[in-house]
Amino acid sequence: MIVQKNLTAATKGLNQAIERLTTGFKLNHAKDNPANYAILKSLESKLSSWNVAEDNISIGNCMLETAESNAELIGNHLMRIRDLCEQAANGTYGEDSVRAIKGEISARAEEIVRIKDHAEFNGIKLFGHYDSEGNVIPKNINLQIGIDGSESSRMTVDTSMNLRGINQIDEWDITNPACLDALDDMLFTVSAYQTRIGSAQNRLECALELAEVNQNRMTATISTIRDADIAQVSSDYVKYQILQQACATLLATANQMPAIALQLI
Repeated sequence: MIVQKNLTAATKGLNQAIERLTTGFKLNHAKDNPANYAILKSLESKLSSWNVAEDNISIGNCMLETAESNAELIGNHLMRIRDLCEQAANGTYGEDSVRAIKGEISARAEEIVRIKDHAEFNGIKLFGHYDSEGNVIPKNINLQIGIDGSESSRMTVDTSMNLRGINQIDEWDITNPACLDALDDMLFTVSAYQTRIGSAQNRLECALELAEVNQNRMTATISTIRDADIAQVSSDYVKYQILQQACATLLATANQMPAIALQLI
């Protein structure tokens, strides 16, 4: 009975060693270490959440890059329109020349309106739209950059752009130098918009670094709790294999001992 008990223990230890060697984990079931198993599952859940947060941050950064690129195109058109208005303000151009200049200005203004109205990312209109009074309606987009519902895990970015007056360029007297001041205001609006978007991108880059740090830290912690020490488990495997073989041999001997008593009768 003593040998049989030790044989059962050796077989159990051998099976556990085999399981740990084949999986590479020392925690395969909750029964292996209930406390550490609970901690492990909690960390795995948080690690998965940080992986999603990292994807959210990357996608959010792509959205802001799209908005900034469209704003850059608008700024380029506005600068060309300003050059043309400054050119038309010079009194050396006749009506036909002014008309030709105004034709290019109108075309570029239409392109600005088209970009502003159709710039989107994944079905989201980036630059917002105007109300009945001509005021831009803020386009606040919430980015989930953390793993919980707190304020620190969320970031709100306003991607709307206020370019009031761009639709009325056709009505301008481009020979009037006052047009240059209006265009300077629009260029300042675009520049301020790019600055706002750029600041948001910097925040996202910091959030991405934080997500990567948390992922690395949690991965190391999970490895410490879950992963098996292969050298130790290999030694246990050899030990329990020897014990199992020895117990099996001794059990056969023990089972023959009653037969010796029968020989005395």
